[in-house]
Amino acid sequence: MPYIHFTEEQKLRANAADLVEFLRFKGEPLIREGSEFRMASNHSVTIRGSEWYDHATEKGGGPVTFLKEFYGMSYQEAVLTLLNEDAGQLCPQASAPQEKVKKSFELPPANENNRRVFAYLLKHRHLDRDVLTAFARAGLIYEDQKYHNAVFVGKDLDGVARHAHKRSTNSQGKTFRMTAEGSDFRYAFNWPGTSGHLLVFEAPIDMLSLISIYHDSDWTKHSYVALCGTSSQPLLGMLERHPNIENVLLCLDNDQAGQLATRRLAGVVRERGMTVGAQVPVLKDWNEGAATRCCK
Repeated sequence: MPYIHFTEEQKLRANAADLVEFLRFKGEPLIREGSEFRMASNHSVTIRGSEWYDHATEKGGGPVTFLKEFYGMSYQEAVLTLLNEDAGQLCPQASAPQEKVKKSFELPPANENNRRVFAYLLKHRHLDRDVLTAFARAGLIYEDQKYHNAVFVGKDLDGVARHAHKRSTNSQGKTFRMTAEGSDFRYAFNWPGTSGHLLVFEAPIDMLSLISIYHDSDWTKHSYVALCGTSSQPLLGMLERHPNIENVLLCLDNDQAGQLATRRLAGVVRERGMTVGAQVPVLKDWNEGAATRCCK
């Protein structure tokens, strides 16, 4: 494409385009998660206004870099597409981002019992009752009062809750997932053990699934963490808090996002002089394996 000179005003307008509206216009399915949207075709990518972030690669940016990264466009193609002046229709502009007031972290109020959550995790996700009971007794899993979501709690070394990941317990329809505001990702859903082994997962249910499939009486001595995505923060937090950890086993999903995150996180671990390996589920994730084992 021949060189095109863009004015500063055109550059600013292109980089202020509302990515959510642009993707809707392009027919890209989006999943709403609180104030953000997640791409249905790539769950590691979240979008808010004119900004995007890929949790698998830990990089992000504005509309122009998004079109270059995910649509393979050149800089000039991306700007022209976002301006869309030839069609006589400007791409909607994102609202100016409001300065967010960081809320203090609070756990969602607990229901009087965990009946719905246990029924969902046992019957529909095929988890082991003894494993669930151990996590519930430690205050790491409970049912919220208002919506009966499963709440997966992350605690610090003093047993204080610092992170909460909520997931709906409906077996049909849309799945709701959300991290509670004010959560510190360094303390995402985890089980601290005394051995030198740490197992790393994408989601809390995947973590519980592998423990359910392979657990024995010694499973509690190992450490486990669910990233609640693919960010490196929960992994780094575990390594900082537990200097006894020497070996890390990455147990992420068997898909493109999981494979990319596995390679990236393996590099993070090696930089710290630790042994790192990977165990990949036969199917997409470990919970599908739990369901297969249960139904045989």
